[in-house]
Formats: sequence, structure tokens, C-alpha cells
Amino acid sequence: MANTYLFTSESVGEGHPDKLCDQISDAILDEALKLQQDARVAIETFASNGVIIVGGEMTLKKGYIDIQEVARGIVKKVGYDNPDYGLDYKSCGIMSNINHQSPDIALGVDEKTDHEMGAGDQGMMFGYACKETSELMPAPIMFSHKIMMKASEVRHNGDMSFLRPDGKCQVTVEYKDGKPFRIHTVVLSHQHDPDVSYDDLKEELIEKVIKVALPEKLLDNKTIYLVNPTGRFVAGGPMADTGLTGRKIVVDTYGGAGKVGGGSFSGKDPSKVDRSAAYVARYICKNLVAAGIAEKCELELAYAIGVAMPVSINLNFFGTGKYPEESVVEIIKKVFPLKPKDIITVLDLQKPIYLSTSIYGHFGRDNFSWEKTDKVEEILKELKK
Repeated sequence: MANTYLFTSESVGEGHPDKLCDQISDAILDEALKLQQDARVAIETFASNGVIIVGGEMTLKKGYIDIQEVARGIVKKVGYDNPDYGLDYKSCGIMSNINHQSPDIALGVDEKTDHEMGAGDQGMMFGYACKETSELMPAPIMFSHKIMMKASEVRHNGDMSFLRPDGKCQVTVEYKDGKPFRIHTVVLSHQHDPDVSYDDLKEELIEKVIKVALPEKLLDNKTIYLVNPTGRFVAGGPMADTGLTGRKIVVDTYGGAGKVGGGSFSGKDPSKVDRSAAYVARYICKNLVAAGIAEKCELELAYAIGVAMPVSINLNFFGTGKYPEESVVEIIKKVFPLKPKDIITVLDLQKPIYLSTSIYGHFGRDNFSWEKTDKVEEILKELKK
């Protein structure tokens, strides 16, 4: 008898209050990296009721960033361009409270003749990969992201002009013997203009967004579609819900299928292992699964502030591995960068690439360096030794 179970993951759209804040934080980081590749940045954004507050730490040796201009640009790009939405890029209030990075942190992170670059903080980070999708990501989170991407597309191109910026969805996948068998339920809640009828809204979102975004072979006549389950979603964005950077870390990673670490990503430069080590952990897991070492792979890396090498490495194949985890850990140490400076160099993380990571997840899109599977041959070569 097949082992059957359900698993659900969530994604949110670019106009979700938390994601708006993530985008502003990462846009500021990108501007800092344009001015100085080794800029130290840790920016948090808060949004509520027409007011945006940007705070945190940033150390630049040269140049100036117009925080107001960057924040308003993101608010406009997302689509908050009408006072009726409760947030308008032309009139919203923007406050900035940014300080320099602590010199105590810099002691452990900055390179010196007698000290290599250490981790920017302590903590544990997780990577994950599996064979459920072509992206080697869990199916529920990838399907959820694709729905929100499609919703954004039809909103921006005018095909569904009655949609407003805020939105979220979740997809429940039915598994049989550990593999996606069918899509059980789709929940899509999307902000909209007040004059569109519920029936029209529901039909268009199902036909033009959900069914287009999802694989047809996994949909059937029993799939449940719950669109705006309360019947109305006019008030949204920061007018209806406070936004904060780093609050959607499960959306940003593996939708709950893999563990999450102790820190969020957005607004942090790559000296912070919360971000860079999570990226390299995904890089490692994806290459191991692509190499056929395992069907499913999770890796934990843990660091101490100011120390370059991880204090622990834990690998889990969930019983799907062709080789013992402990032997593969030794290969990881030989093949992959694990020190912060090496991670930054190999994955080319000092470029202004981070705004594009701040929506629809940090993993599962081929345009990111940590999604490459360029270490497969080297892994297989090491296994033959």
C-alpha cells in the first residue's frame, strides 16, 4: 500500500508588506555594493500605514546613498502608486536611522595580515535539495512561487488590471511514496479593486494564473481552489498589515520542507554567513543531488563569529544516499568553499544582485550562482578515489 501524505508551502507576492520591506533592504544593499564591493551592510525596513522606516548599520568608505530615492523607487516598482492603496510612492513618509557597523564585529570580519576573514556572526545555516522538481526544489514551494510570479505578470501587463499589489498563496501537494502525485489544494488570496465581482475575480485567477502556472498533469477534477476565501481583499499592503524585513524566511528558503537557520537574508552583505553560508549550503546540496549521490539532501553549517571554518558540518540524506554521509562530508571539505572569503569569491557575492533574490525565494532560479551544478564531475571524481 502506498504511503500517502499531504504537504503545504506558502509564497507571497512582491506587494506583501514583508516582501516590500525585503526589497527595500536589498535595494539599499545593492546600491552600497555598487559604491564599494566590501561594504558592510545590515539594513532592516519597517512599513505600516503609509510610513516606511529604514534602520540598521552600514559602513562605506566613499559615496552616498539616497535612502528616500531608493525606497520610493521600490514602492513605485511594486505598484503602490495610488493613495487608495494606503501606500503611495509619491506621498508616503520615509524615515532613515542608519549607523556604522560595530567595530567589535569588524575585528573578526575584516582581513588583516595576522587574521583571515572570519564569519560575521555565529549561527547555523541549512541547505536543501531534492528531485521533486527540475529545479531540485520541493514541489509545494516552487509551485507557490510560480503562481505568485504569474499573478505579478498579469497585474503589471494589464491583463488583470483590477489586481492590486498584495497577495499570497499556498499549495498543498499530495505525495505517494515520497513523490508528488497530485495537487490537492490551491489557496490564492490576492488584493483587488473594489468594483470587480467575486465571481469574475475567482474565474480569472484560476484560469489565467493558477492553471497556467501549475503542471497540468498534477491537476485533476478533485483539486480544490480556494480564491480569496473571505470573499473580499481590497485593503492590503502596509495599510492592512505591518511589514518587516526578514519575516518570510520559510518563503525565502524551502517552504518548510527543509530546516531554516537562525537568521534571515535580506539587507545583509555577504560577510554575514546568515546569507552567504545559506547560499553555499544550497549550492552543495544541489550539486550532490544532481550528481546522483542522493534523492534528497540537507546540510547544516554552523559558524562562530570571527572564525573562518565552520564549527560543525552535518549532512543528512534521509536514507536516500548511495554513500555514507560521513564520507561525503570529507568530499565537501575538498570540493566546496566553506570559509566566508572563499564562499564570497567562488559564488561572486560582492555584486549588486540581491534585489532579485528578495521575492519568489532565494533558491530554485538558475540566474543565481549558487544554483549552478558545476561541481558534479569533481564530486564523482573524488568518490572514485
